Amino acid sequence: MRDGYPEDQLHLAAHLYYLDGIGQEGVAQFLGVSQAKVSRMLALARERGIVRISVAAYEPRDHALEQELCKRFGLTAAAVIKTPKGASVEEARRLVGHFGAPFVLELIPPESTVALAGGRTMRELIESIPNDKTRRLTVVQAMGSVDYTVGPADAFELGRQLASRTGGHFFALNTPAYVPDKRARDLLLAHEQIRGLWKEMKQAKAALVGIGTLDNSVFVERGVYNATDRQDLRNAGAVGEICGRFYDASGHECDTPWRNRVMSIELELVRRIPQVIAVVTGADRAAALAAAIRGRLVKAVLIDDTGASALLSAGLTKKKTDDMRTK
Repeated sequence: MRDGYPEDQLHLAAHLYYLDGIGQEGVAQFLGVSQAKVSRMLALARERGIVRISVAAYEPRDHALEQELCKRFGLTAAAVIKTPKGASVEEARRLVGHFGAPFVLELIPPESTVALAGGRTMRELIESIPNDKTRRLTVVQAMGSVDYTVGPADAFELGRQLASRTGGHFFALNTPAYVPDKRARDLLLAHEQIRGLWKEMKQAKAALVGIGTLDNSVFVERGVYNATDRQDLRNAGAVGEICGRFYDASGHECDTPWRNRVMSIELELVRRIPQVIAVVTGADRAAALAAAIRGRLVKAVLIDDTGASALLSAGLTKKKTDDMRTK
């Protein structure tokens, strides 16, 4: 007898609970002990090897879809995360973030500079990044704040977290995402602090970005764009948004008033970053994501299986994509 519990009593409690399906309260009544003691007995049964719990191997990624995405779009890498049928958008985001974290870390060299955007799926990803102070990433906020509050999905908060988790440094862009006009933007860009941040941004070896649509983004969710704004953007040919910058079906930035007001990484700089990973959830992003890939704004993708299937349906073949890139 160890810990005050005979071995055969632990066996009996484990059998009743795990094999006969009797709840802890029922086992307690059966054995004439308290429910707290039953909980302790079951824990001891696991510790002593009386109970061995095994879980069938689970593969969270759809490798066939990943290969098809890379083949069709010429991506450097893709991770497609499986989601249960009927999963909510929130559940899908959590799964993409949790199971996508190792994939993302494989693509970001240690001790490198990363440009980081905000986003709801991005939040789940960053919160799933393990604490590893040896990676020492330099994280640069790639876009200003959405509004006067700092929410858990904002680039400022996520950048701070990523730098902390990897033992690195964080460079904050302490401006709104959109300023009143071009003059205000140019004045801010000329500020010494902003110039220093832009210098760091140009050193980025990787970028993590979200893909917004005209109807679904953190900007839409928080009322930055109204219905008239969105219609004006559609009229200008906009199909997607990265860091508050709108682009057309070819992945080229649209010439709209928003372009002269946004405080974020330029799309031309995004194109020059060696590894740009789009972190996306949902089928409604397919057209916007396909356009970003055509325009060489995205090199790798972390996405859910529903979104991946929609992307394959909406996108071009690799040959046609390459043809568009050479134009």
